[in-house]
Amino acid sequence: MARKPDRSPATNTSSNRRNVATYFFAFLTSEGASQVLAVAVGWTVYGIHHRPFDLGLVGLVLFVPSLLLVFVAGHAVDRFDRKRIVVIAASGVAVCAFALAALAYAHVQNLALMLGVLFCQGIARAFGSPAERTILVNIVETAAYMRVQARYASAREIVVIAAPALAGALVSVSDVAAFVVAGLMTIGSVAGFSLLRVRAIVRAKGTGISAGSALDGVRFIRSRPIVLGAISLDLFAVLFGGATALLPVYADQILHLGAVAFGMLRSAGGLGASVMAIVLSRWTPNSRVGRTMLTAVACYGVAMIVFAYSRNLWLSIAALAAAGAFDMVSVVIRRGLVQLNTPDAMRGRVTSIESVFVGASSQLGSFESGTAAQLLGPVLGVALGGVATLGVVVTWALAFPALRTSNRLDSSADG
Repeated sequence: MARKPDRSPATNTSSNRRNVATYFFAFLTSEGASQVLAVAVGWTVYGIHHRPFDLGLVGLVLFVPSLLLVFVAGHAVDRFDRKRIVVIAASGVAVCAFALAALAYAHVQNLALMLGVLFCQGIARAFGSPAERTILVNIVETAAYMRVQARYASAREIVVIAAPALAGALVSVSDVAAFVVAGLMTIGSVAGFSLLRVRAIVRAKGTGISAGSALDGVRFIRSRPIVLGAISLDLFAVLFGGATALLPVYADQILHLGAVAFGMLRSAGGLGASVMAIVLSRWTPNSRVGRTMLTAVACYGVAMIVFAYSRNLWLSIAALAAAGAFDMVSVVIRRGLVQLNTPDAMRGRVTSIESVFVGASSQLGSFESGTAAQLLGPVLGVALGGVATLGVVVTWALAFPALRTSNRLDSSADG
């Protein structure tokens, strides 16, 4: 018999505020570490052979574990202690960061070895990411979820702005320092995760992983066209339109600037997303959400086309900031649709599948961007990606009328 969730962490207002503050510390420190690590990896990998394709390989090896382990990870998140999974996964990421620091310290410029470490990092994230995404809904009440999420998103984007800039400065001095800082920040996040008070989840029935239970998440998503349309729109839009992996190329070959400028470009998307997150914390999108999401993704595609042809640092920063702002709108709507319309006993499996979509849009998108840049050149590759994003919006508007006409984040409210 399924356990009823324990609401105790939410009953004491002061205690719950401390718990939410701990959540913010743990996850924001983790995000900062991820940003620093991503900048250090991108700059270091690109420096080995100066090939855009290598940057694409980074995204691929980080994504493949999530794809291979999607059902195992999702079932584990529904079966075992989610907080413990997050702690173990974050610890694994810290080990990988220190391993990369050791390689850099020893001046080992072996692409295959670095990709092997990143593959291990991808395994840790395959389990950690879906577990992380289910934590917030288990420490706040449903009525407060969107408000707290928007506040977290706002704070997160401040980290997304500051951390890459810090990483750019660190890398310009020493890539070893950047990897060590990322590892230490991850250890700090592990401490925060350990202190979180998470109410008991509704456990999935059964004792083991079976094909039927593992596929329940797939069946659930397929049964709700709004959810399927939202996460698949995000997948294909960012898959084609993303250019984050190519920022080292733009900083070096297009804008003819160095690592510090690379850090500024990497921070630009976070700047725009931060401003939008502040707006969303005051105005939560809870009407015409489908149309809002489609419009935001279309504007994202236009912003990426502008970035592709920019030869001015500040125009490039402005375009990336605009893309980050529009992406934030899409992310908030998607997360609201998924988390608020999924039974707690299935959140692990559903969120694991969502994480694969998100990973595909960013990490597999990095592989697509790197390959396109290698074949077509970075400018044409990014520009065609933006055009493809606009095509995706039109296609999804026609293919998912339920998404286009949806009015509320709670899909059941639309009938």
